[in-house]
Amino acid sequence: MIVHAAHKTELKPNNKQKTHLSRHAGTARFAYNWGLARRIEEYKKTGTSSNAILQHRQLNALKGAEFPWMYEVSKCAPQEALRDLDSAYRNAFARIRNGAKSPGFPRFKSKKRGKGSFRLTGSIRVFEGGLQLPSLGFIRLKEKGYIPVGNDGDILSATCSERGGKWYVSVLRRIEMPEPETAEGEAVGVDLGVKSAAVVSDGRVFPNPKALDKSLGKLIRLQRKLSKQSKGSKNRHKTAARIGKCHRHIADIRRDSMHKATSAICKAKTKPSVIVLEELNVKGMAGNRKLSRAISDAGMGEFRRQIEYKAAQNGIRVMTAPRFFASSCLCSACGAKNENLKLADRNWKCSCGAEHDRDLNAAINLKLLADTASSAGIYACGDTYGGGTRKNPRSTSYVSEKQEADAEYSYGIFG
Repeated sequence: MIVHAAHKTELKPNNKQKTHLSRHAGTARFAYNWGLARRIEEYKKTGTSSNAILQHRQLNALKGAEFPWMYEVSKCAPQEALRDLDSAYRNAFARIRNGAKSPGFPRFKSKKRGKGSFRLTGSIRVFEGGLQLPSLGFIRLKEKGYIPVGNDGDILSATCSERGGKWYVSVLRRIEMPEPETAEGEAVGVDLGVKSAAVVSDGRVFPNPKALDKSLGKLIRLQRKLSKQSKGSKNRHKTAARIGKCHRHIADIRRDSMHKATSAICKAKTKPSVIVLEELNVKGMAGNRKLSRAISDAGMGEFRRQIEYKAAQNGIRVMTAPRFFASSCLCSACGAKNENLKLADRNWKCSCGAEHDRDLNAAINLKLLADTASSAGIYACGDTYGGGTRKNPRSTSYVSEKQEADAEYSYGIFG
């Protein structure tokens, strides 16, 4: 099968190249804002909006007279920025047609939130220690050999981005991969949480690095210092740069921990045939003022995204339990439900005598869903096919048609 794979790594540019990279990012940001302002104005006057191709022609017509500095950078930077704007517009109006309350209309970009990024296409060559980019020339890589050196004709684009004072490149290439063999190991359930990033039904526990919590004191001191400095001053600019570096450090710790955990689950020596996850309402959970920061720091959505694509690469099916499945409250030994279980109860004892760790018990219950779904006529939430409301054999609660449909929809996508 043919897939599009991206390889992202840090660049090692000299000072002249950093200036050139910043110019490209600034040009892309300007083109995006210019196109957005023009579209809003056109819609107010005519009730219609243009597209990326038409706007690129309009911008080219104005380059010589109004924007001669754009000739100093590659033509791909503004062109791809207008294409991104076009995609953002189409996605926003698609969400409006679907009845979304917050369609996410495109916003103007500001350099206060970072220098941004830009995408290049055309003649791109990758070497072991660097890569050749249009208009930018040869730029060294911080880590040699990370981006595969092969057929440069398969490279689709290269996206350069700045984060916390460092520049990164993501090379997108089209590669042909063999179909993954179907994994035949025992199914596993994965319970995501705050105390531990993930607990697997086989007993493995992946700790939560709590990167934000550990750096919170430093961030507070820097933010307080920034608020007392004069706007536009060099010292304020230096403090803002330190805050950006701190946020980058936090994100790197969190991402590294997630990649190690998800790879350990999906690329084990004996790969599981099925991975069962919960359908978590992360946005709703973050509404709890006492837990919102810890939940956001855990990165549950990113953890699930990594599980899904790594499982697909290794021939593993991913199933999701319905949102209202009481994985923590059910006894994995007898199936009884503990109605009085509170969030603070990390360990509890069932009336049958079984003692449970809350997270491990939840992971085992998720695994049991996969075992139940493998039976004839049974799917992820443990109910037989058909209409109406029926009793769940692993729960004392009833499953509504909507919950059943949600579970079937999840299983249809990831199963």
